Amino acid sequence: MSEKPEGSIVRATLRALAEPRRLVPILLVSAPLVAAQTRFSHEALAPHLGVLMCLLFVAVAPVSYRVLFPGGLDLSHGGVRVLMYGTVGSGVVLTSGFVLPKLLGMGPTFLTQPTNLIVCNALFLVGGWGLGRDIGFEETLAKERARATRFALEAEQAQLLALRSHLDPHFLFNTLNAIAEWCREDGAVAEAAVLRLSTMLRSVLAGVRKATWPLSEELALMRTLFDLHLLRDPELFQLALDVAPGAEDVPVPPLVLLPLAENAVKHGPAAGHRGRLSLGVRVREREVEVAIENPGASKGPREGSAGLPTVERRLALAYGDRAHLSLSSEAGRTRVTVTLPRSGPLHGVVT
Repeated sequence: MSEKPEGSIVRATLRALAEPRRLVPILLVSAPLVAAQTRFSHEALAPHLGVLMCLLFVAVAPVSYRVLFPGGLDLSHGGVRVLMYGTVGSGVVLTSGFVLPKLLGMGPTFLTQPTNLIVCNALFLVGGWGLGRDIGFEETLAKERARATRFALEAEQAQLLALRSHLDPHFLFNTLNAIAEWCREDGAVAEAAVLRLSTMLRSVLAGVRKATWPLSEELALMRTLFDLHLLRDPELFQLALDVAPGAEDVPVPPLVLLPLAENAVKHGPAAGHRGRLSLGVRVREREVEVAIENPGASKGPREGSAGLPTVERRLALAYGDRAHLSLSSEAGRTRVTVTLPRSGPLHGVVT
């Protein structure tokens, strides 16, 4: 682990010590020590000395531990840093508990008695180690979480890029072959197919470079996919669209629903289950629900399949637990429902 500049470690440590979850326990320990120093001492400056010793502990012990051991307790230097840490602790305790009272002409106090100074030195070393170690662990955990999030987003981006080839190659090849045949038989249909295919590929390439886009863009891409299938075989299925007003502007991750449209055709009409294929969008107060229903009963996710698992992973990355996907099969039909928050994803895709 690379070491931070000392100034950065000092500032970060002091900020962490000021957080309530550390400051409150420090006060709970310091208050009884100052109270005992006041109760069992007869010097007027005894309470002030007790407060000073506690402040020096908080300001010096965790900071010195983290400066000497930025990556955690390390004995690879032959214990030199451990010795330095012990020297700092003894120096602070002896200076505040022995030298300073002598300079001020103070008599014995509760905390400056020889036995109690040894206890204070132990508290300094152990408390500094505990607080410094806790702060170090917290920083490491925060870094690892940020790193994991970054890797997850980069993986999502890689998956988006892969979607350019995720479109069923057989479908693309068959469409291109059909276009070649239509060029000889029906130029108008061939032209329409080329335009739709180029529109779809242009949308895919544009989508992988965006963090979000409106749901209307996603629906248009899905509609283009359906139209291409119908150009190849107009009797393959009957398409029913029902999009409620107000859903078009909801931000969604690009191409997140496209695999569901592919699956609906691939495992429905293209697998011999001809009939009605429907795409419906409902709007609620805080959610939008997208449902795709195709003929043919679902047998559940197949081992090694990429469609539904890909969508579920991307929904989890983009929305956390605010988005849901469900699969149901009834009366010889399969329905996939995706519920998304209208507010959009938690974060965008790393580009």
